[in-house]
Amino acid sequence: MIAADTLLVPLMNAFFWFDDGLQSYLQARGWDQVTRSQSMVMANVVVGVKKPSDIARNLGLSRQSVHTTIMQMVKLGMVELRDDEEDGRAWVVLVSEKGAAMGRDADDAVAALTAELRQRIGSRNVDNLIKAFREDWGDAPTTWPRALPKGA
Repeated sequence: MIAADTLLVPLMNAFFWFDDGLQSYLQARGWDQVTRSQSMVMANVVVGVKKPSDIARNLGLSRQSVHTTIMQMVKLGMVELRDDEEDGRAWVVLVSEKGAAMGRDADDAVAALTAELRQRIGSRNVDNLIKAFREDWGDAPTTWPRALPKGA
């Protein structure tokens, strides 16, 4: 079990805080409710991850699950599927016009949430968080010394 005083737990709570605030803001602006899975798929597409298999890998989900989510997003008009020019057997996910309009409201939401966070925890803390997350952390470690037996 992960101890509550590690970085991972507050990092996940911060993500949930932002995502909940984002969803609330978008609904207040008249957009359909977006699931967390749809939000995470959109975040991947916006940063340039366009192949469903790559999105699934990033999210730690099955390709089938991501495919279902993408098809829901196509139905809602958030994204479009196009043939992958590099691999004729594959698709890429692109932001639709409606998705781009949602994205502009999402940018406004993030700015409002950041301003709210500055009021709640102070500008210096927010600036330090931004600075820390912009640092190059390098690749995640993949080799570790031999672990202790479970439960030891």
